[in-house]
Amino acid sequence: MNNNLRNFKAFNLVKSSYHACLELKIPRHLKDQLLRATSSAALNLAEGSARRGIEDKRKFYNIALASLREGQAVIILANLEGCDAEIILDQASACVYKLLQTFG
Repeated sequence: MNNNLRNFKAFNLVKSSYHACLELKIPRHLKDQLLRATSSAALNLAEGSARRGIEDKRKFYNIALASLREGQAVIILANLEGCDAEIILDQASACVYKLLQTFG
């Protein structure tokens, strides 16, 4: 893994949430959506971190946050509040939200 991503707290939290979501026993259509949302968040964080301009970074980090919110909604729909995946998703969302605040 790229050293920049290895040291990127938000990316690492999202990566952890993705792996936690892999273990969930939920209906296939929800699990597919959850994995797409968490992988999208990770990929957008990675792409945003490589962008030089603040507006570009903000754009990709906003998309990542929206994908994390989508993942949180899937957890709620699946009645899994309080599971490890939700806790990590919440931490990742808070981290990305704080990251966005640093860009104004």
